[in-house]
Amino acid sequence: MHHVLGTFLLLLQEAGESTGVINYLVEKFNQGGGFMWPILACLVLGLAFVIFKFISLTRASTNTRKFIVDVKKALDEGGVDSALEVCSKNSSSVASVFQAGLMRVDEGIDAAEKAVISYGSIEMSFLERGLIWISTFISIAPLLGFSGTVAGMIQAFDSIAAAKNISPEIVASGISVALLTTLFGLIVAMILQVFYNSFVSRIDKLVVEMEESSIELIDSLVLLNRKKKTVN
Repeated sequence: MHHVLGTFLLLLQEAGESTGVINYLVEKFNQGGGFMWPILACLVLGLAFVIFKFISLTRASTNTRKFIVDVKKALDEGGVDSALEVCSKNSSSVASVFQAGLMRVDEGIDAAEKAVISYGSIEMSFLERGLIWISTFISIAPLLGFSGTVAGMIQAFDSIAAAKNISPEIVASGISVALLTTLFGLIVAMILQVFYNSFVSRIDKLVVEMEESSIELIDSLVLLNRKKKTVN
């Protein structure tokens, strides 16, 4: 991977010294042949899912500590209905899990706890939605690059056979063009892999926050239930 990055940086340096980075990349893209287009499609579609995932995770995130404090305060002052109102104003995953549990409080603490656990699993699947497509493009882009390289090598050897002469120029230019698809495929995969790892780390953090906050919610509901029994 370090070798690939070094090669890419050398290409950019060479491009800056000649016709500019963009023109140079366009030139190399055209030289890469037909396999460059599906690799480009992997990049575009992968980045589209990255944007979608970034927006969805941003909506699912919140200041968990502040939210828990607000819910506990609402429970103490206005009861379950007040806490549900606080949850309805928050679009985070934690709020959705809390809302599911609070709506089952009338059936008992055990029912509320089961609802929290069940909806927590559903919310986890929502958080992971779309990651499979980013992972797919990460896998496909290098494979397309390798396929383009193999096709390019076949064409290079066909040129050698047609020329009936192993000329350094024929061999070098043919192999150079053939390797372009591999280079671009690996670059696309590395770009998407960075985003993928970032999203996985962010989802893991959200899941931990949901689990910890759910325990605090159940404890708060138990205390609220005890207070009601004491008053009665």
